[in-house]
Amino acid sequence: MNVRNCRRCGNIFNYVTGQPICPKCREELEETFQKVKEYINDHGGASVREVAEECEVEENQIRQWVREERLVFSEPTAAGILCEGCGAPIATGRFCEKCKASTISSLNGLMPKKEIQKPEPKKKDSARMRFLDK
Repeated sequence: MNVRNCRRCGNIFNYVTGQPICPKCREELEETFQKVKEYINDHGGASVREVAEECEVEENQIRQWVREERLVFSEPTAAGILCEGCGAPIATGRFCEKCKASTISSLNGLMPKKEIQKPEPKKKDSARMRFLDK
């Protein structure tokens, strides 16, 4: 049993996985997320600052949701999020498509390719027991 204090309200709760926040705060955060998501859907070109002011949520929280790929802005510049690899503006996540592709190809290059082995033909076993007909 892992007991922790909630990062938002300070109450003690039984921590299982994920963010260290209590169930009540988690529900409130999810409601806020839905509100932010609806605002972004209605106002496609809104910036992070505008969304934060209108929805009364911190900009850092919005950026975290974008990094987790829970939120996607229609324009990469509106999100204000930069690729961690090359610094290009991105709409969601941590890396741009070019950096994702290069990372995947470099990881694929590290893994040795398995050769498909054909089953060997069965050999006749001469050491088998034989029966004589009488």
